[in-house]
Amino acid sequence: MEQEPETYGNFDYIVIGAGSAGCVLANRLSADPDKRVLLLEAGGQDDWIWFHIPVGYLFAIGNPRADWMFRTQEDPGLNGRSLAYPRGKVIGGSSAINAMIYMRGQARDYDGWRQQGLAGWGWDDVLPYFLKMEDHARPMNAYHRSGGEWHVDYPRMRWQILDRVQDAAEALGIPRIEDFNSGDNEGASYFQVNQKRGRRWSAARGFLKPVLNRPNLQLATEAQVARIEIDAERRATGVTFSRGGKRWTAHVAGEVLLSAGSVCSPQLLELSGIGNPEHLAALGIETVQAAPGVGENLQDHLQLRPVFQVSGVRTLNEDYHRPWKRALMGLDYLLRRRGPLTMAPSQLGIFTRSSPEQETPDLEFHIQPLSLDKFGDDLHRFPAFTASVCNLHPTSRGSIHAGSADPTDKPVIRPNYLSTEEDRQVAVRALRLARELAAAPPLSEFRPQEIKPGPELTSDADLAKAAGDIGTTIFHPVGTVKMGPDNDPQAVLDAELKVRGVRGLRVVDASAMPSITSGNTNSPTMMIAEKAAEMILAEGKGRS
Repeated sequence: MEQEPETYGNFDYIVIGAGSAGCVLANRLSADPDKRVLLLEAGGQDDWIWFHIPVGYLFAIGNPRADWMFRTQEDPGLNGRSLAYPRGKVIGGSSAINAMIYMRGQARDYDGWRQQGLAGWGWDDVLPYFLKMEDHARPMNAYHRSGGEWHVDYPRMRWQILDRVQDAAEALGIPRIEDFNSGDNEGASYFQVNQKRGRRWSAARGFLKPVLNRPNLQLATEAQVARIEIDAERRATGVTFSRGGKRWTAHVAGEVLLSAGSVCSPQLLELSGIGNPEHLAALGIETVQAAPGVGENLQDHLQLRPVFQVSGVRTLNEDYHRPWKRALMGLDYLLRRRGPLTMAPSQLGIFTRSSPEQETPDLEFHIQPLSLDKFGDDLHRFPAFTASVCNLHPTSRGSIHAGSADPTDKPVIRPNYLSTEEDRQVAVRALRLARELAAAPPLSEFRPQEIKPGPELTSDADLAKAAGDIGTTIFHPVGTVKMGPDNDPQAVLDAELKVRGVRGLRVVDASAMPSITSGNTNSPTMMIAEKAAEMILAEGKGRS
């Protein structure tokens, strides 16, 4: 017989998940000393060196100390392959293990949300929230600010091979630009990164740790939430969770804020009785609120990773395999906080169009002065660069659902990559464009030779199959608890991120996005949390 949970306490706000969104919420909501905030995190503390040294992503992704180690189901679009689906298992969430790329997306992304009926979510509406949290290294202008918690810096080293790839892009008519974050990111530039003086700047470091001394904020790590408690009046009243070998229930006077991410937020809603009644019944869960959109609308950026072997130019591959070079890297980092240990996975970005018919860029290249079969593997022993490219506007849609009523079981992830003809055509054009880039005159000195997918693949059918063979997630899942207008039956949330039919419950994370942004999704997720916090506090003042 299951033990009755003990009472953990009473709070004004309970935030589930201390990831990118949860850290912002905890910071903003606890700024009012009269509001008691509980932040629950299923993972642990960021007390491992590789959470803080930028190149640590190589060791964190695929490591159960840092990664929840989710996997997708076998995917027909990937020719039956199953993929690792990394998510951060630590305060700061995936911002503790991700690529550290600061990217807002395109103005049109957010204007598209507004045009779908989501008032207050256009580019002009959301830009102030990006600015509010930003602490940018560049001088202030219309698009950047300093003084916020989210530090943005420039890469602390350059590579000749990347400079030449930028030259190659220019030779193809892709302009050099200074800033990807002005609302129009078309062009080639070095990425801006969430680092400070050569160290990773996670959401926990920026937003959570500086305020943990507030007496009204309580953080509980290794706290596995089982369900959100909802009373007969369909109001969220608290959260039941396991911690330290015991079961607990925390009660809430204000709101429960679900920020467990695009993978776990839909799972927790279903465990709490919110979802498609047929799916809930199959799991033996009683329906509290029918919401057929829970777990649907999954979107992700599928990256294709063409690899080109080069000669006569330095890449990280050969440095990595020379012990004395690795020692010098460590010394450079120790003394100057510079060198390869400060590297994000990708340094150079290229945003462009797969065809002239595209109104805005629909391809993003992440150019890397290295190559490997997959993250977690050793780098190749030959010098090479990777021209990773993803479709920014995929039309394929997948799902994430609870696989059982046990909260410790992993959710069932079905991305359905390349399931539309449009996405397959974009993939073929993306691979051809990568080849054009490698063949451009500025790179000829280094004699690029295609290793993956292979120069023998020339037809559209060959390249479409190759996309399924080499495609992998770029770790941008969104949309599984989407917001939308009242007339959208798949919209779980309204424009204030409130769960329809349940009072006192909002979902605040990347799962709320109705459509994926045109670029890396971490900072847009934090913008959502910044905007949500303002709405929550304004409503709280109205109740008091």
